[in-house]
Amino acid sequence: MKRRLCLLAPLAACARRPDPLPAPETVRLADPAQGMITVEKIIRTKAAWRQALSPTRYWVMREAGTEQPFTGEYHDYSGPGLFRCAACATALFSGDHKFPSSSGWPSFWQPLAPQNILKRPDGDRTEVLCIRCESHLGHVFDDGPPPTGLRYCINSIALTLTT
Repeated sequence: MKRRLCLLAPLAACARRPDPLPAPETVRLADPAQGMITVEKIIRTKAAWRQALSPTRYWVMREAGTEQPFTGEYHDYSGPGLFRCAACATALFSGDHKFPSSSGWPSFWQPLAPQNILKRPDGDRTEVLCIRCESHLGHVFDDGPPPTGLRYCINSIALTLTT
């Protein structure tokens, strides 16, 4: 009987219980202090990213822009430290893996941990993104030094450094 009444009532009165929200997407990554951890992906609207990042950082990290060569804060930095994603603080590269490429951008021969980055085709190049927030970092090329032969060419503005 209740069902029959519902069918005759206005649609709003028959509203069903909403479906449960899907579980947040998670990623497994390496953290220097905690080892392997599982964290939620960071997903924001364009407007939220624009509020969280400076205009230049937004252009590079969310629209896959590229800063001018030799202008970034870390292009010639050669000290120790941990380079993190400027948008979400995920640990990405170690100063121990940085090398002077003379390209105008910070260059690393390997990431801190392969699971902390995402690679995807970008024309004839391979784009490098942060695994947690999918912010654009730069590109990886196969003209780097041993032992990997790779050059992760990363925008300084996409990174923060902790020493």
